[in-house]
Amino acid sequence: MSALPPIELQAPDLYRWAAGNTGTPYVWSFDAGRPGPQVMVQALTHGNEICGAIALDRLLADQGQWQVQRGRLVLAFGNLEAFARWDPAAPDRSRYADEDFNRVWADEALSGSVDSLERRRARLLRPFVDAADLLLDLHSMREPCEPLMVCGTTGRGGDKGVALSRQLGVPGVLLVDTGHPSGLRMIERGAFADPGHPRTAVLIECGQHWESAAAEVAHDTLLRFLAHAQVLGGDYVTRRLQALGRTPPARQRVVRVTEAVVAHSPAFRFVRPFRGLEVVPKAGTLIATDGETQFHTPCDDTVMVMPSVTPPKVGATMVRLGRYEDA
Repeated sequence: MSALPPIELQAPDLYRWAAGNTGTPYVWSFDAGRPGPQVMVQALTHGNEICGAIALDRLLADQGQWQVQRGRLVLAFGNLEAFARWDPAAPDRSRYADEDFNRVWADEALSGSVDSLERRRARLLRPFVDAADLLLDLHSMREPCEPLMVCGTTGRGGDKGVALSRQLGVPGVLLVDTGHPSGLRMIERGAFADPGHPRTAVLIECGQHWESAAAEVAHDTLLRFLAHAQVLGGDYVTRRLQALGRTPPARQRVVRVTEAVVAHSPAFRFVRPFRGLEVVPKAGTLIATDGETQFHTPCDDTVMVMPSVTPPKVGATMVRLGRYEDA
């Protein structure tokens, strides 16, 4: 495992939001009482990804400065069991409690007999997720990397996620991938994965987990998402965006993943360290081994998407391989 990155962010005290106002702990709903979309934002899918929690904490603390003007706004903190284990001295240990919260969103997983802390929480959040017309899931990454938007999977909602991200204007890199063999993500659930259905969900990777800039990216993206949904009245969003002062990228580029590299054993190793979004120029370049199995780049200018630095687990996605559409 690589050296622990600096911890520049302080995890917020979320206890004041524990009661919620929906009957579900840590879930808040604000209804305009007039027609409009149901808009949902979630933070803390993983307990060590605190930038999104900081952004939602700020928004909730500012309740006196905004009102929902149409539809409904739902704000949810996801994996509180994992977040409760947050320890800056060992931050990777709070990613999840029993299993990855972002792999349990298939109907068979939520309705099956398998029990875990993550599945219990997902079952509580399922009605809110299934009612959302627009959903933003706030994440971050273990290794330093520029922000990227996970727009969905090829042929299953990815293109409408790209269209939404282009309307937001952020971030600079838009990812359409192949999903994870170990389970369904929240943004792939139900109608979100139907290319012909208007319901749309995206997942923003705001940067390295604990860098101060990740919290700014989370807050900026949240505000732009709310502005696009036109869910808040007044000038609150405009004022907050101006105060942040972040400039959208000059252009957005789409990376389409062609395949995922999955660990078959604990012996999986990269041949050298790779950084996120690194471009490997030549097809056929050896990038990793797993016992006698070798993994090579499938094409020229292969993009290394979120290479994992954590110890390999059987079935875990270690890197996704893609290509820029305009390459």
